[in-house]
Amino acid sequence: MLDIKNLRENFNDIKKMLSRRGYNLDQDRFESLDEKRKILQISVENLQADRNKLSSEYGKLKSSGEDVDELKITIDKTNSELDEKDNELQILLKEIQNFLLDIPNIPDQSVPDGKDENDNVVIKKCGSITATNTLDHLEITKDIDTDMAAKIAGSRFSVLKGELPKLQRALISFMIDNAVKNGYEEYYVPFMANTDSLIGTGQLPKFEDDLFKTTENLYLIPTAEVPLTNIFRDEFVSEVELPIKVTSHTPCFRSEAGSYGKDTRGLIRQHQFEKIELVQITNPNDSMACLENLLSNACEILDLLELPYQVVELCSGDLGFSSTKTYDIEVWMPSQNKYREISSCSNFSDFQARRSNIKFKNKDGNHFVHTINGSGLAVGRCLIALIENNFNGSGGINIPKPLQPYLDTALLSVN
Repeated sequence: MLDIKNLRENFNDIKKMLSRRGYNLDQDRFESLDEKRKILQISVENLQADRNKLSSEYGKLKSSGEDVDELKITIDKTNSELDEKDNELQILLKEIQNFLLDIPNIPDQSVPDGKDENDNVVIKKCGSITATNTLDHLEITKDIDTDMAAKIAGSRFSVLKGELPKLQRALISFMIDNAVKNGYEEYYVPFMANTDSLIGTGQLPKFEDDLFKTTENLYLIPTAEVPLTNIFRDEFVSEVELPIKVTSHTPCFRSEAGSYGKDTRGLIRQHQFEKIELVQITNPNDSMACLENLLSNACEILDLLELPYQVVELCSGDLGFSSTKTYDIEVWMPSQNKYREISSCSNFSDFQARRSNIKFKNKDGNHFVHTINGSGLAVGRCLIALIENNFNGSGGINIPKPLQPYLDTALLSVN
């Protein structure tokens, strides 16, 4: 969420910066809401002052035995008017809050200009593309069963059989162990989150259609970013402990609203998938360096697995709602003859911290932290890349050396 004080003082500059991402900040509406707020706030403050004055006068008159009936009528009338105006003010403040919650984050100055994904910038390619296989993961193995999953739950789910559940568990353990090695503290977190948590990280109210709602106040988490960040909601963190680095493995649940017909085959785009999340709570002065650190932590997984990938810097028009700067990591998928996203690493500046009220204190006062996060990695897409890039052509998957201790083998049968 943007700072409303900054918005009042620098509206035109902020409007211009948000236009880089294709967002039109409604000046007329903001100024109208803010003017009404000022008028109501002054009215409420004046009525409160009148009530206090009348109450003081009432006490004096009553203690001296004088008649207070008329004054009591005036006080009751003032209280009634105050309640009415204060109720109007609270409704208006909620409307202003909703207006602010709808505004995306401001792109960092370093973010390249652009309208959509076609204007994103490839900043590096890593690893050699050596796979000659053109079969996709469903053609290579029958142990990814989408028909069985459809019988159980419907489309966009899968059942893993044979050796594949073990391979998935190995990937999860390997990724978590690598995160811990890089200084992240592992958490086991709830797979559901309440409304306040999802507002805090920016999924609500704007993206409710992308979530699975379970009850009036609970949703299945779309990413472990939500619970991990909200561990620190309404907290003061110690400046000397920054950056705080945390990680978790969770299933993630997404309705994929608006993606009908896209990537319906196999494990690419599912309602339920596994992911390792990396989150850093940082000092604002260090947040861009922390983003680079988190990016390198995520890339390290693919380097160790010897999977070819590229890093893409998102342009202003393709940034996520809460992000000020984002790098996507895209792994090579031989069957598609292209790179596909496997991680998105973002700096949210103080956007989530304002919504979640996460602060630190130093000699200059209280400050909002910056939050950074990214996947390290999406397990299902890593599984696909591993199967397709390491298929030996005769029913086996060559297992990279770092994974072999988790599986006790260098070759996994997927017949």
